[in-house]
Amino acid sequence: MTTIYIRTLKRAEHTVFCVQDGQKYYYDSQFNRRVPYSSGQQIKRSVFDKLSSIINEQPAPTTFLFDVNNKGELKEGEVFATCDPAYPDQLFGGWMKASKGGNEKTLKRRSPLSISAMRGLHPLLAGVDNENISFDRSDRSNNQVIVRNEKGESLTTEQIEELLTGKDRSLSRKWIPDNRRAGGLFVQDIAIDMRRLFSVALNPFEPEISSETEARLREAGWIESANVFGPCLVAPETVRERLIPALAEAIIEWSITSNQARTFSLMETLAVTISENANKIAASIRAKLSEEEDNKAYPIVEEELNGVFSYVTLAAGGYIRTKSESYDALDKAKAKLIELLSSFNYESQL
Repeated sequence: MTTIYIRTLKRAEHTVFCVQDGQKYYYDSQFNRRVPYSSGQQIKRSVFDKLSSIINEQPAPTTFLFDVNNKGELKEGEVFATCDPAYPDQLFGGWMKASKGGNEKTLKRRSPLSISAMRGLHPLLAGVDNENISFDRSDRSNNQVIVRNEKGESLTTEQIEELLTGKDRSLSRKWIPDNRRAGGLFVQDIAIDMRRLFSVALNPFEPEISSETEARLREAGWIESANVFGPCLVAPETVRERLIPALAEAIIEWSITSNQARTFSLMETLAVTISENANKIAASIRAKLSEEEDNKAYPIVEEELNGVFSYVTLAAGGYIRTKSESYDALDKAKAKLIELLSSFNYESQL
């Protein structure tokens, strides 16, 4: 076993994943519906934010480069990651550093975690609602109202009163139309390539790290080894023992924390399945069309599927017909993931 697949089923209620015209969505042509989603990048950020909070460490710093022309104007340049696997978010998240002008070799590490978007379990089980909202402070007599003319000059109170004569218009209310909100059952997948999880390649032609970083890792006890990708350095056992439980908890317990205050949703986890078979993980949490009713689908969690470890929470009982829901389902999922990650022989893969 070299790859672990984790599928997570969550429920979202009248919320926003990420703001773009209210809520991002894609169009499903088969069922003629708009399906909201949270991008894989946002999920990745959520997982690593959780990881950083668990180990109580700041993520690796990022370098932003700017160029200045002869007029003193700033122009955005490259953005560099730290490219140092001593930072857990870099080790698990990967990096890319391509210098301007091509005078230095590009450093690139592909993340050992493949992270999907969180999307509807089925187009009929998740959707987008539209609502009109208002920002109303008309009950406050101490509001400050500023009206500017075409020159940017503020009008006097008398000029504002004259402007509003004969108009039914409030200056303390804003009408915000057509806001999109997401709701329904959503599924998200993560694949962990354990061959590269704690290994950094030592390929001089396609380098992942600089020679300075390599020397620093060797001094820190990283072990020289080899895997199917070639020579590599492997994180020492002390590092693996510290990071494996934290990574498992982050993968099981992540949540989107960028919701706006007025659209907060717990996005509770209903079920988690773990397997080394991609096809079985896809079948473990799925939907099935109704045979009696048109445009209706039912969510299904396979609780006894050979080769799949399934964990169903108490909250799932309100939306899915289940038999094995338990109060400690997520704790059991974390324990199983820790067991699988810890059993891999990172130092002697060949």
